[in-house]
Amino acid sequence: MAMVMLSTMFMLVKLAGRHGVSAAEMVFWRQAMSVPLIAGWLLATGRIGQLKTRRVSSHAFRATSGTLGLVCNVTAAMLLPLPVGTTLGFTAPLFAVLITAIVVRDKVGPWRWLAVVLGFAGVLVITRPGGETGALPLAGLAAGLGAGVIVAVVSFQIRDLARTEAPIACVFWFAFFGSLFAAVLLPFYGQSHEPRVWMLLVAVGLAGTLAQLLITAALRHGAVATVVVMDYTALIWATAYGYTIFGDLPPASTWLGAPLIIAAGLIITWREHYLSKRISPTSSLDESAIEETVPTAR
Repeated sequence: MAMVMLSTMFMLVKLAGRHGVSAAEMVFWRQAMSVPLIAGWLLATGRIGQLKTRRVSSHAFRATSGTLGLVCNVTAAMLLPLPVGTTLGFTAPLFAVLITAIVVRDKVGPWRWLAVVLGFAGVLVITRPGGETGALPLAGLAAGLGAGVIVAVVSFQIRDLARTEAPIACVFWFAFFGSLFAAVLLPFYGQSHEPRVWMLLVAVGLAGTLAQLLITAALRHGAVATVVVMDYTALIWATAYGYTIFGDLPPASTWLGAPLIIAAGLIITWREHYLSKRISPTSSLDESAIEETVPTAR
């Protein structure tokens, strides 16, 4: 259900974009709607105390990166066919492996390197550099890949925060600071809209918030590896929305490249799960970090 809501949010983003709404406005409403909804949900469930934090600056720094990633995701949804933007969002685990090897300098084994090669081969198939790109604008492709990079960076920030913070606290403070950052842009990009367009913006916020809460709940109550695999069903919903609402289908290159990227992500998930079990039979993947690899940074 979380992937349905997430795909619905990006469908609404694309629809709002066709009515002249800017990316800055959509990011603001996506974040601003989340703040009272999450706070209200925590109050109703008696968990409001989970929002207490002594790491305000860390949350603000994470929100800066996450908001940039959300801008990239929104831009990709506006400019690209929904399945293409969704597929490029699946590159986050590939960039996370590169960051692990180059920046963190942790050992990366042959399986994950194989996954990186396989995944970026899929990216090359989809983007077709040096060849005809058809209706795929370069700005949209850059935004989609940029989102993958930033979501990978955010996953490391979240992993650090998760040492002391509850997952829902990370979600709330991301929305809180993200809405403040996006509000700074409203005087430059905000504009008046018809009532139906305002309803679209409210729907973007509601769908995004519900998706985030459902993802958090799924990671709390289900096996993380299973939840991550289910993330890829977003491609099915994105394709359905793209065809039924916008009347477009992704180019053939997407159908060839997407399986490579998805296979790469599954290999990385499998290896992370396997290695965590070797370290500690009772350990599991960090639900907060995995949550951020869902193509949203969302």
